[in-house]
Amino acid sequence: MPQDARPSQRNEPNRPLFPPIGLWVDECYCHGMSDQFQSETALVLFSGGQDSATCLAWALQRFARVEMLGFNYGQRHAIELECRDRLLDGMKSLRADWAARAGESHTLDIPTLAEISDTALTRDVAIAMGEDGLPNTFVPGRNLVFLTFAAALAYRRGITHIIGGMCETDYSGYPDCRDESIRALQIALNLGMNKQFELHTPLMWLDKASTWRLANELGGAGLVDLIREHSHTCYLGERGARHDWGYGCGECPACALRARGWREYAAGGSASS
Repeated sequence: MPQDARPSQRNEPNRPLFPPIGLWVDECYCHGMSDQFQSETALVLFSGGQDSATCLAWALQRFARVEMLGFNYGQRHAIELECRDRLLDGMKSLRADWAARAGESHTLDIPTLAEISDTALTRDVAIAMGEDGLPNTFVPGRNLVFLTFAAALAYRRGITHIIGGMCETDYSGYPDCRDESIRALQIALNLGMNKQFELHTPLMWLDKASTWRLANELGGAGLVDLIREHSHTCYLGERGARHDWGYGCGECPACALRARGWREYAAGGSASS
């Protein structure tokens, strides 16, 4: 793990303009609300998937108020957006303090992303590896666009903390999920909008088994079961087949990662523990 990935001490009065992004594993499991965040609002990229649902719980544990943002960009698995209300309602029922902190939920339509993309996430084509070594599920610029729109919304709403589920530990190799990509974008956003946005990526150094474990640390078996039952991961939008890790085709790369992580978690192990 890169040494410079560790966040700065947030209580220092002269914190850097561009604070670090990814959190070390031990910092992801801290239960208490940070004194630094106890009066602040965060905006979570909330798609309805496992990672974003875990990030939402992570934010509800730390911030005084949490707003959510999802994107309808012409994805084949748009059913994920329908999962958000059930997930949010479930989290509110799990903990009264989370219910009190949950704020507005926003959805932005950006169909242009699908119009300019030729990928297996935005077209009805078979999932395959490309000549560049990336799966054809990679939507070029997707996370960059998402975070830029999120920053624009956060700017208007007076929010500086933006949280996303990007990860480069257990992932499909997407370059816009890498820590260095998110760091570079944070610098650009802060310069371009003259703000001090802080992009939090609590899953950056966690494998999928550790992501399940983080959900358990945050909300116990209730949150784990909620995410298993109501979050959506499958790239094909399949929710007919029920597996021990949740719903999905069971064969696409997203399902494979989720299933492997669940097996490791259920067995009590983790590649990063």
